[in-house]
Amino acid sequence: MVEQANRANRGFTMVEILVVVAILGILAAIIVPVSDRVKKSAMSTQCLGQLRNLGISLNEYFIENGTQFPEMVAARESRDQDDPAMDTVLEDYVRDEFAFKCPADHRGIFEETGSSYFWNSLMNGQRLNNMNFLGLTKDAAGIPLMSDKENFHEHIGDGVNILYADGHVQKELQFVVGTGD
Repeated sequence: MVEQANRANRGFTMVEILVVVAILGILAAIIVPVSDRVKKSAMSTQCLGQLRNLGISLNEYFIENGTQFPEMVAARESRDQDDPAMDTVLEDYVRDEFAFKCPADHRGIFEETGSSYFWNSLMNGQRLNNMNFLGLTKDAAGIPLMSDKENFHEHIGDGVNILYADGHVQKELQFVVGTGD
């Protein structure tokens, strides 16, 4: 009986404490990289959402401008340039200026140029119902309109996020060639 009372009051041994610390260290080594990857994957998904929203804004632009694509430069070097760019031409159709920022753009590209995204300037002035991109004319699913300026998502293996003319977004460039009519 006395032995049980002494055992209850003695606490943990150094070996027991070291075992618990080692287990916690192993768990942390497993959880930290996984949570970092989940966070970066979430940013890539948010970027896809940003591009999808820019596609919706572009559709609103079409409604007011007779289904004609805007005339914009692919990208500016600086916000100080007067060239018509995505963030200036579409600004009336988005909620705020951060619609043009990829959540994973930690290099300051948005702050410097006004957008984390490129515009496919080959589409400038074309009509939505008569698009032509490098000979692709029938399938809007193969015509890229906007994309990340850089591979902001390379750390999780994603390609560059792209908005296509049919409104879908994807993590890599894919050309869809129809079987023809």
